[in-house]
Amino acid sequence: MPIKTGRILAGAAAALMLISTAAFAEQAEGLIRKVDKEAMTLTLDDGKSYKLNAEMDVDALQAGMDVVIAYDVTNGENVITDMQVTE
Repeated sequence: MPIKTGRILAGAAAALMLISTAAFAEQAEGLIRKVDKEAMTLTLDDGKSYKLNAEMDVDALQAGMDVVIAYDVTNGENVITDMQVTE
C-alpha cells in the first residue's frame, strides 16, 4: 500500500472513531431527588449524580420532577448534555 493511501486510511479511521465516540452519549431517566445549586449537580432517585452545565436554569429544577437526561462521562463525572422534563 502506498504511503499516501495509508495516511488517508489512518486519518479516516481516526475521524470515524471521534464521530462514533460522540454518538454514544448515555441516557438516564428518573425523578430528581436533590438539586445542589452550589455544586451544579442533581441526583436522581437511583442515587446517581449528574453535573449540570452552565447554560441550564438550576432554579427551574426541583425535587420530584420526572426527567430524561443525556450525558457524557467526562473526567469521571456524568455531565448532562441535554435534559427534558416529562409529565
